[in-house]
Amino acid sequence: MEGMSKFLILLGVILIVLGVLWSVLGKLGLGRLPGDIVVERDGVHVYIPLATSILLSVVLSLVLTFIFWLLNR
Repeated sequence: MEGMSKFLILLGVILIVLGVLWSVLGKLGLGRLPGDIVVERDGVHVYIPLATSILLSVVLSLVLTFIFWLLNR
């Protein structure tokens, strides 16, 4: 039971950090890149962050590749 509680606390902290980062990065323009799809009609707002997702995927892949490279040295 102790392991599950630590996991849930860690997950909560990670979600809080991601929420703060998302709001800070949103002010810098991340989330409104050309290629992100926004549809607004009759009170319905649909947002598909396609370009943002691709950019974050590439950056995270590069960072993780670099970290694993350092660990294997």
